[in-house]
Amino acid sequence: MKLTGREANSYLAKPDPTRAGLLIYGADAMRVALKRQAAIAALIGPEGEAEMRLTRMSGAELRKNAALLSDAVKAKGFFPGPRVAFLEEAGEGLARPIATALEDWREGDAQIVVTAGSLTAKSALRKAFETHRNAVAIGIYDDPPSREEIEADLAKAGLGRIEPDAMTDILALSLVLDPGDFRQTVEKLSLYKLGDEMPVSSADVLDCAPSSTEAAMDDVLNCVAEARDRDIGPIMRKLEGQGIQPVGLCIGATRHFRVLHAAASDPGGPSSGIARMRPPIFGPRRDQMIRQAQAWGVHKLESALQMLTDTDLSLRSTQRAPQMAVMERTLIRLAMLGKR
Repeated sequence: MKLTGREANSYLAKPDPTRAGLLIYGADAMRVALKRQAAIAALIGPEGEAEMRLTRMSGAELRKNAALLSDAVKAKGFFPGPRVAFLEEAGEGLARPIATALEDWREGDAQIVVTAGSLTAKSALRKAFETHRNAVAIGIYDDPPSREEIEADLAKAGLGRIEPDAMTDILALSLVLDPGDFRQTVEKLSLYKLGDEMPVSSADVLDCAPSSTEAAMDDVLNCVAEARDRDIGPIMRKLEGQGIQPVGLCIGATRHFRVLHAAASDPGGPSSGIARMRPPIFGPRRDQMIRQAQAWGVHKLESALQMLTDTDLSLRSTQRAPQMAVMERTLIRLAMLGKR
C-alpha cells in the first residue's frame, strides 16, 4: 500500500503495529532519517533499543548475507514487546530478499522498516511494499513540513502556547532551514522556555534561531538606517577589532538597503514587502526593518544604493586611502541622508 500527504504523516507518527513492513524513501537522507526515527520510536517505545527490541543492519550487510533480514524478523527477543528489524540504505539489488522477508512475515514477528534513497515508480523495491497486502510505502519529498506537522512537533516539545507572530516566524524558519536544523531549533526553543509560563514570543524565536552570518554587522547597519550617525564610529572600532573587512561590510550594507528598497517599493507597502523576503525576516528585526523602509522611502533608498555601489567600486580599486575609513565615511553620509 502506498500512502501520501496527510495519511502518510499520520501513519509515520503512529504506525500500525500489525503491519509486516514499512518502506520510507526519498532523496533527502535527513528527512528520511527523521521520519524513520519517529516511526520506530512509535513502534517500540523509548526503551525499545535499550531492551534490544531493535535490530539494525545496512544494505551492505544484507548483500553479503541475503538471509540476514529474514533471520532478524523471526528471532525471538529476550524482553517482551514489539520488535523492529531495521534495514537502512537499501537499494534495488535488495528487492528480492526484502520481498521474501515480507512474504514470510507472520503475526508476532518483528516489523520490517526499510529506508532508501530516491526510487522511481517502476522500482522493484517500491513495488514489493506497495503491492504487498500488509505493507506500507511512503515517499518523503523536499516539501517543507505542513503546519500540522510543525504544531505536532511543537506540542511534543512542550510548546503549546505560542503567540501568533511567533508562529509566523516558526513557519518561516521551516521554509529555509534543513529538517535537522529546524528540529534542533525547536528543541533549543523548548529548553529556552523550560519553566517559563509565558507564551513563546517572536523575541524567543529570534534568540533560538540559527545565527545569521551578518549578525555582527546588524548594530552598525541599524545605526545607519535609523540615522544614528554618532553611534557609528564606536561600533566600527569594534567591528574592525573583530576582523570584519570593509568590502564585506559594504556588501552587507548593500544587501540591507536592497531589502529596504524592495519593501518600500512593494505595492502592498513595507509590511507586505518584508513578509515576501526570502530568507524570511522575523521577530523584532522584522518590525525594525518595516519602520526603516517607511522612514526612508523609495527615492532616498535609491540614492543610498547608488552611494554604496560607488563605495564598493572605490574599495575594489587601487586607491591608497584606508578602506575602513572610506567605508565609515560612507556609512556616516548614509545616516545623514536618512535624517533629511
